[in-house]
Amino acid sequence: MAEKTADEVAAIFTAAGDSVTVINGDKVKEETDAIWKDILQRNVDHLELIKAYKKEDGTTSIWTTENFTAIDAAITSGKSKIAAL
Repeated sequence: MAEKTADEVAAIFTAAGDSVTVINGDKVKEETDAIWKDILQRNVDHLELIKAYKKEDGTTSIWTTENFTAIDAAITSGKSKIAAL
């Protein structure tokens, strides 16, 4: 697999914002607690996964100057919401 380009890295980071939005949102009336818990868990897992992305060398992060404050907060918030269900 080839190294990610700067545009690909930017797209991955931008897409992570979708998971942040979901986690920071509220359960929709039609969702059961079990469904909402599953949605939260998948999005927390996604954020943790992308934070761990490495270059082909397997040790160097693909991330450079990206600010993970919102992502880290969403992970923490998501875990708290999951624990409360």
